[in-house]
Amino acid sequence: MALDNFLFGQCILYFLAFLFGFIAVVPLSENGDDFQGKCLLFTQGMWQNENMTVGKQRFMVDEWGPETSCRFITFVGIVSLILSAVQAWRTLFFLCKGQDDSFFHAFLNLLLSSLVVFVVFVASTISSVGFSSWCDAITENGAMPSSCEDLQDTDLELGLDNSSFYDQFAIAQFGLWSAWLTWLGITVLAFLKVYHNHRQQDLLDSLVQEKELLLGRSMRRSSDIEEKNALI
Repeated sequence: MALDNFLFGQCILYFLAFLFGFIAVVPLSENGDDFQGKCLLFTQGMWQNENMTVGKQRFMVDEWGPETSCRFITFVGIVSLILSAVQAWRTLFFLCKGQDDSFFHAFLNLLLSSLVVFVVFVASTISSVGFSSWCDAITENGAMPSSCEDLQDTDLELGLDNSSFYDQFAIAQFGLWSAWLTWLGITVLAFLKVYHNHRQQDLLDSLVQEKELLLGRSMRRSSDIEEKNALI
């Protein structure tokens, strides 16, 4: 019964990790297409007067953010998506067959889940901090009358489509942080599973040792009886 509960819980969490990974990857891919491969994370720039007579301002980018940042969080989202799908299918197979991993494979699963938790946390942090830096740049740290969300409806005249950047990264951050929480739950279950298997293994070892002691005592008793009979 405990085995079925572990497997069922893991299967549900793997499905949720797949869902949240999908939620993160889709808007990140759309934003990459809209910004023509440029990364808005950690982008630096300022508003400058385009025409001194009219006083029209235009946002000028000093330096685009590193493309590796956007590529990394997209890559992590895809890895989380694929890995959770494979693990969900594998766990569902074990659940239907009534089987389970060995202690060694359960331990490897714990290490893998811990690694994914760490990587997804890094990607989520980069996404949140990098996007906050972009919003600070286009709102001049809140000095602009419009908010970061409102500015997505304004043509920043950067030669790209910025009409959905806020919604895209809001959804992507939700997907990444939710995926992180889900993988954290998967890691906790993996740890409990390893601990449960370890206790079972200790119990089996103790039973085997007790059996060997009982067999040894019975053999000694039988040998003593045989020696007494031989003396008689």
